[in-house]
Amino acid sequence: MKYLKKLLKGFIYSISSLLILGLLLTVLNYFGVISYNITAIGKIIIPLLSLAIGGFVIGKNSNKNGWIEGLKFGLILSLIFLIITIILNGFKSKDLIFISLLIISSIFGSMFGINSKTN
Repeated sequence: MKYLKKLLKGFIYSISSLLILGLLLTVLNYFGVISYNITAIGKIIIPLLSLAIGGFVIGKNSNKNGWIEGLKFGLILSLIFLIITIILNGFKSKDLIFISLLIISSIFGSMFGINSKTN
């Protein structure tokens, strides 16, 4: 039960940061503040950043093996993203590269999170 609370907390941080940053990017693009090229780059960076934030929260709440916690968290969220992508757009080979980057981002976030704990 304690592990599910930790996982849910990471999901909440990750999804909320994804929604807030995505909304900010959309509004800035709509009003013409940023160009389409920056928007295309933001569509790649925002999910990576949100999974790193979620991994950081997971790592901060774990006691040891932060990279394993980040791997589990990244695999779960990446699987959810992959299912949504397959349903909406179909499967492309470049999606595997993006999914692997999401997992790596979550692993690094959790490693930073476990190392930022104060003793």
